[in-house]
Amino acid sequence: MPELPEVAALAAFLDGRMAALPIRRVDVAALSVLKTADPPWPALAGRTVSGVDRLGKYLVIRTLPVAVGSDESPSGDGEPQLDLVIHLSRAGWIRWSEALSPTPPRPGGKGPIALRVHCGLPGEGFDLTEAGTQKRAAAWLVRDPAEIDRIAGLGPDVLDISRERFGALLAARNSRVKTVLTDQRVMAGIGNAYSDEICHTARLSPFALTASLDDATVDRLYTVLRTTLIEATQRLEDVGAGGLKAEKRTGLRFHGRTGQHCPVCGDIIREVSYADRSFQYCPTCQTGGKVLADRRMSRLLK
Repeated sequence: MPELPEVAALAAFLDGRMAALPIRRVDVAALSVLKTADPPWPALAGRTVSGVDRLGKYLVIRTLPVAVGSDESPSGDGEPQLDLVIHLSRAGWIRWSEALSPTPPRPGGKGPIALRVHCGLPGEGFDLTEAGTQKRAAAWLVRDPAEIDRIAGLGPDVLDISRERFGALLAARNSRVKTVLTDQRVMAGIGNAYSDEICHTARLSPFALTASLDDATVDRLYTVLRTTLIEATQRLEDVGAGGLKAEKRTGLRFHGRTGQHCPVCGDIIREVSYADRSFQYCPTCQTGGKVLADRRMSRLLK
């Protein structure tokens, strides 16, 4: 799943290509991706992109009506602002192209394209794609992102949180560290991969209870969190959309490396699986040598 560094890089990438350009057309290939009907999706056509931003792990493409007297075709609506908000979920991605087919993708087709946005010159624009059978990517067209319940319920952006507020957020809950770090209602931006990296670098068990952490541990966790996300964001700044996934995998020293040797102590990296995902930890670095129970494996062995 794209997390704060990747979504920030995608927002910067799209902003550099779409800002000040008109949206010529929007093609919907998968109705499941659409989460709003008012304003109608055709209202985007003829509007100008004013910028692309990030809210937590959401992309926000902001548009304005074409100015009176502009050489561009007039906008089809009088809305002062319309935002196209995209959540990529686990398997969604943005594919920019300068050779988009003028033929709309077939609605309900078996391909990965969910939404196509034609922007700028003919052939320019992007596809919102989603791999796999579980279609969780989502797109909203709204006058204000706060109209979206999931965004209205977001906690503060994780990089905007002070050390004092971070400590207060942890102390207010007696939950596992990993659970709190990835709860978007507490702090927005961190997902499964970077929470693994943060917990390992901070030498904390993902199952440690937040209310039991002393000040020194909270200091360490806060510093590691910021350093991990900022360094990842900076590393991805100049990487095009097509290379972000590979660059993320290269930059992760720990997540997704079950069975390999810990880069710090050399112990074997272990995994805990639950539902349809898993996380990694090092017994020596994080749990005092204790091997955590893997619930999925425990059920299989019964």
